[in-house]
Parts: sequence; structure tokens; C-alpha cells
Amino acid sequence: MSDQPTSREALYARIRRAGGKDNWVWEEMVRLGFWPRAGSGPNDLATEMSRRAELRKEVSRLRQAQARLHDEAKVLAEVRKARMAESRQKRAETKARIEADKVARAAAWAAMQATEIVYLGPGVSKGLSDTASDSQKLQANALPVLDNASDIAQGMGITLGRLRWLSFSRAASQTTHWVRFRIPKKTGGERLISAPMPHLKSAQNWVLHNVLYKLPLHDAAHGFVPGRSIVSNARPHVGRKVVINLDLQNFFPTVTYPRVWGLFRSFGYSQQVATVLALLCTEPPIDEVVLDGQRWYVTRGQRVLPQGAPTSPAVTNLLCRALDRKLTKLATAMGFTYTRYADDLTFSSDGAESESVGKLLRRVRFLIHAEGFVVHPDKTRVHRRGRRQEVTGITVNDKLGVERKTLRRFRALLHQIEKSGPDGKSWGSSGASVLASITGFANFVYMVDPDKGRALKQRVAAVVAANGGIPAATTRPASPPPAASAPPVAAPTQSEPEAAEGEGNGEKKGDWWKLW
Repeated sequence: MSDQPTSREALYARIRRAGGKDNWVWEEMVRLGFWPRAGSGPNDLATEMSRRAELRKEVSRLRQAQARLHDEAKVLAEVRKARMAESRQKRAETKARIEADKVARAAAWAAMQATEIVYLGPGVSKGLSDTASDSQKLQANALPVLDNASDIAQGMGITLGRLRWLSFSRAASQTTHWVRFRIPKKTGGERLISAPMPHLKSAQNWVLHNVLYKLPLHDAAHGFVPGRSIVSNARPHVGRKVVINLDLQNFFPTVTYPRVWGLFRSFGYSQQVATVLALLCTEPPIDEVVLDGQRWYVTRGQRVLPQGAPTSPAVTNLLCRALDRKLTKLATAMGFTYTRYADDLTFSSDGAESESVGKLLRRVRFLIHAEGFVVHPDKTRVHRRGRRQEVTGITVNDKLGVERKTLRRFRALLHQIEKSGPDGKSWGSSGASVLASITGFANFVYMVDPDKGRALKQRVAAVVAANGGIPAATTRPASPPPAASAPPVAAPTQSEPEAAEGEGNGEKKGDWWKLW
């Protein structure tokens, strides 16, 4: 009984908590056992009393609310306060949800970036969702089966992030994967060389040896083909009645990114793989600008094959397979022999008349144009027997050889170096030291004519040894070459070319093919 009220105040408090005197009396009767609990008897007074107490509480609450309504300012303040509290809570919940979504998206993007490539720049990212290569076609050509960019990165032994960095196409950037410099042309002017930086060059070499070199070329192609050379290109034309030389104008820049992309697609690769490989093998024309003290590399055209990348010659050889096939068929039908060294096309015949030469040239131009190339208008040369006939720098009148005038000049230079040393002397226009240049030329002569070249190599070796060896570094007349690239082999200085028969005066092309 210790819970019973012991004072008047405690009793009144108990009655208030019970909801009124009747309820308190009923509770006491139930507690003492004089009345059943709610819902346990007929004409349930307990339920009625409980309901009555609830109604009294509701009436009391409504009276209090009515009393507050008479104070409009207070009501408005309470409503405003409630709304502000609700708004703050909603803002906090929304902010938390946005932050959680941002963190989740960032995590999902990071995970996706680590496993796949979905964007590589404007204008080149279409089709990256296609990751299904034709494995049967690839295996038939002994090519590596690559379905997506992750397969490429794994094959190259680099991360997917590094591959994305190497292949991403940017409209403007403060970094570049290329070193650009110019070398002089024999015919005047300069030739732009774009040499890849070491990371990109390594990736290009992987593409070259694992993809491009795996595919067969036409027998007429001799440039940049393992086991073939300018000698194998010139040999079929030795002792012919007529020799015709044609050059393709802007050979590498003519091959644009879509053509390279289509080439890789033709191998059987998915659109994603073809896009990555084509981006690795091409570059756009670049302008270097300085803005607010920062150097920027800004693109100003579509991507093309760069002259200086190890992959460019192999890509053009593969793209020219159809052209080589058509020109070989045409040449055979007209009694000619056809070979090609990069952009230098040669036809020769033992029985060609002037009419047949003109007819051949017209048809050749048509086929070349149909394949997306252009014949250089000033570099078509027709040489008949009795005049010096030359194919890619090699004389082919009676046998493979080097021009006599050039050999005499070279022997004279050797004599001067043997007599007074290399200081103040030069050979060729590569910018290399004279000792490196004469070594390269002696090797060139030996490759063309071993009998003559053997004696020259011995004399050159003695000269180089007597003067302390070839210097470790050479210089170029323009900006320095990239560290990963080798200096070009010195080319012989040629005399002025003969006038092309029926085609105007064509100038001798520079031996840029010796850069690789």
C-alpha cells in the first residue's frame, strides 16, 4: 500500500492522472477487486468511463487550441517555426542524399575507369561500346584476339589508365606525346617529322610487331618490309628499255584517321579496339601557342599518319595492298614490271613504246586516285635506255650501282679527310658528323654493290679509327630529335635529275625513307 497517496495534494494529482474522479474511483474498485477490468462484463461501465475520459482529454486539447487561435501572431510564429524546422530537416536529408549519390557515382566511375574505356575525346568516341571482335577472322590471320581496351593494355603490359592517356584525343593540351622537328629536303624546303615520345613509341612498337607485321603484304611492296630493301625494289628493273618513276604526293598526311580505323576494323577488331589502335597510330596537325605564360598544343585539323612513327609505313603498306594488286595486274597486262617503295612507284619494260607509256600513266593515275592517293605532278620521270636510269637512289642501267659522279666525289672527300682530317668537311645534308655520314654512305654502297662497297668500308673504317671514332652525338639544323629516335643514315648527294620524258622536269626526291 506504499503507492497510495499520503496527502491531499498527492490524491489530487492521482485523480488528475486518472482522468477524473470517476476514473480514479473505478481504478480503485478494480484494484481492490470490486469491479472487473475493461471488457470483462455486461454493460461495461469501465469501457464507458475510459471512453468518457478520452473525450474529456480531447475537449481539453481543443479548448487549449482554441485559446491559442485567438493569438494570431503566436499561431503564425508557431507555424513558421514548424515549417522552418521541417525545411531544415528536408534540406539536410537532401544534402546527405546528394553527397551519398556523389560518392557512389565517383566510386562507380573509378571502378569503371579501371576496367573499361567509354570516352576518348570529341569526334572519336562513337562505337566504344562495341567490344565484340571477330575472333575467328583474327585467329585465321594469326592476330592477337583483342575485344576491348583492357585486352590491349594487358598485351602491352601497361595499365588501362596509361593506355587512355596515350590514346586520348584532345583539342588542346599542355602536354604532347610527340617531338616535332624539321629536316631539309633535297628539292628545297623542309619536311616535318613527328617522332613519338618513349611511352607512345613503345605502344606503337607493340602494335607494329603484334598486329601490323602479322599480316601479309603484296609482293610489289618493298619499303619497310622485313627482308626487303631499296635493293630488292630496284633489282627487277635492271637493264630495262624504259623505267618510269612516280611519287605519291603527301603520302602519309593523305591517310586520315577514318582510313586507319577502317583498316583495323577490316582485320576483325571491335570498334573499341579499332578506335584505340587508330588513335595510337595517328596525330592531328598541331600549333604550339603560348597563353598567359603557358604553352599549349592546339589541334587544327583531322588526325593523319605522322611521318616519324614506326607504325606509319606498315599502315600504308597494308592500305596499299589493293592498289599494289591493281597496279600489278595493269602492269602485267601491258608488259610492265611494277614495284613500290613507300610512296615511290616504279614501272619498267623491255618493249614499251611512247604510246604505251602514256596509256600506262593515264591508267595508273586513275587507279591511284580511286584508292584515295594523288600522284605528285612534278615527280613523274620516264627514263629510256642510254640515259641514267635510277630507282630509289640506285642506278639500274646495266646492274645495281651507285652513280659514278657521286662515287668520285665521295672518294675525293675520303682522300681529303685522310690527308687533312674531318674538320670543316661534310657529306650529305642530314646534319650528322662527317664521320657518321661517310660511314653510312659506305654501308649504302656496300649494300648496293658489295665489290665496290667493301673497299670503301675498309677505307672509311681506317679514317674513323684514325680520328678517334664517330662522335657520340650528332646535331640537326632544326630542333633536336627525341631521345628514342636514331639519326638518319646519310644519303648520297645526287646530281640534278634528268628531264622526265613527256612529263616535264621532275626533281629528285629527298631520301627521307632512310629515316627509319
